[in-house]
Amino acid sequence: MNKPVSMKDLVLAEDKKAWFVDSRFGMFIHWGLYALGARHEWLKNREEIADADYQKYFENFDPDLYDPSEWARRAREAGMKYVVLTAKHHEGFCLWDSKVTDYKATKTPYGKDLLKPFVEAFRAEGLKVGFYYSLIDWHHPDFPIDVHHPQRNHPDAAEMNIGRDMTRYAAYMRDQVTELLTNYGKIDVIWFDFSYPRRTYLNFPGKGREDWQSTELLKLVRQLQPDIIVNNRLDLLDEEGYFPDITTPEQYTPRVAPKVKGENITWEACHTFSGSWGYYRDEQTWKDPEQLIKLLVDTVSLGGNLLMNVGPTGRGTFDDRANDALKVYGDWLRLNGRAIYGAGASQYAAPKDCRFTQRGNRLYLHIYSWPFRHIHIDGLADKIKYAQFLHDASEVHWLSPVAEVDSNIGVVVPDGMITLELPVVAPKVTVPVVEIILKD
Repeated sequence: MNKPVSMKDLVLAEDKKAWFVDSRFGMFIHWGLYALGARHEWLKNREEIADADYQKYFENFDPDLYDPSEWARRAREAGMKYVVLTAKHHEGFCLWDSKVTDYKATKTPYGKDLLKPFVEAFRAEGLKVGFYYSLIDWHHPDFPIDVHHPQRNHPDAAEMNIGRDMTRYAAYMRDQVTELLTNYGKIDVIWFDFSYPRRTYLNFPGKGREDWQSTELLKLVRQLQPDIIVNNRLDLLDEEGYFPDITTPEQYTPRVAPKVKGENITWEACHTFSGSWGYYRDEQTWKDPEQLIKLLVDTVSLGGNLLMNVGPTGRGTFDDRANDALKVYGDWLRLNGRAIYGAGASQYAAPKDCRFTQRGNRLYLHIYSWPFRHIHIDGLADKIKYAQFLHDASEVHWLSPVAEVDSNIGVVVPDGMITLELPVVAPKVTVPVVEIILKD
C-alpha cells in the first residue's frame, strides 16, 4: 500500500533550494492581454470591464515582434539568473496552447504557443525557468464573483454567481498546472498568486485553500516536479507540518529578514521598475538607477532574493525604459556581482548609510551616502587582511586603534573599530562597494 502523503512530505529539502539562494537575482515578466490596454495589469478589475468589452484585446493580440531570445539575452546581460513568466494572470488568458480552454494565445491572431520558445530561449542563456500561475480567473465561467472580480458591483452579481462551481474550477486549475509541469521539461519555480480568504465584499466571500483545493494542488505539483520551488500564496500556512519553500514580500523590502512560524525562511522580494507589473504606457514613477541598485543590495543584505519585473508591450518587446533599467543592473553587476551572487547577510553591523553583504571571508561594504574621507566600522579590529574597491580593485587603506592619538592632529580610532580611508571624490559607480577580505 502507498503511504499517505503528509504536509511534511510536501516541504522541499533545503539543499534543493541552493541554486536559488546562490542566484539572488531574477526576472519577473508580466505579460498578457492587458499589455494592449497599456494601463495596468489590473485594468479589467479597476475599470470593472465586462468580458464582452475586454474581448477586443483578445481579438487584437498579435505580438509580431516577440523574440524570446532577445528577452533572455537582456536578462542574462542584466545579471539575472532565473526568470518567472505569467503563464496565466488574473484575466484568465493563457500564453500556451492549453487543452482545457479556448482563452489562449493559439486562438488569437498570433496563433502560436508563446511558452515553448520562451522556455527554450531562457534555458539556452543558462537561466532557470519558472511559471507564474494565477489562482484567480476573471474569465472562467465557474469562478465566482468576489471582492476582486470586475463584476463585483454589477447589480445582478448575485444572480450571475448562481451555478458557478469552485470544485470544477479547481479541477480546471489542476489540469492546467499539469500541462505546464508536463509539457515544457524541467521547471524550476512555480509562483501561485494569490489567496484572500478573509476579504468578504457584499456577502461575496474571499477565497483560500478550501476553494483552490490547495493541498491537492501542491501534491500534484510535487508529483510532477519533485524539485520545483513553490511560493507561499496557497493559504496553507496554518496546515500542520507545512512550511513554504519561499516567502514573497511584494513591493516591499522588510526591515529585518522575514520569518515563518518563528523560523528563518528562504525569501524573495518582488518589485517593479515602475508602479505597475504589466506594460503601462503613460506611467511615470520609474525608479532611478540608485533606487534600483539599493533595492537589490537591501534585499541581499538581509539574505533574500530580488525578483525584478518587466512588462513587455503588446507587440512583444521590452520598451526603452525597461531596457535602460536592465542596463543599470547589468553595468553594476558586471563590476560588483561577487558582492551579490552567493552572498547574503553578514554577522557584522554595517556603519551608517551603508549595507553589508558577505560571502565566506569576503565582506562587502555598499556605500549609500559618500562620506568625507572616512568610514568607521565597529567589530573589525585585527580582522582585516586586505581591502579594495570592487569596481576597479584599487587598494583601500584602513586605520586601526592607536592609543593616545591627539584628535587635533589626527584620526582617533576607538578600540574595536577600524577606519577606512576613502578618496574625497566618490567613484563614478552608482553604489560603490569596498571588498574587505577577512583573516582566516
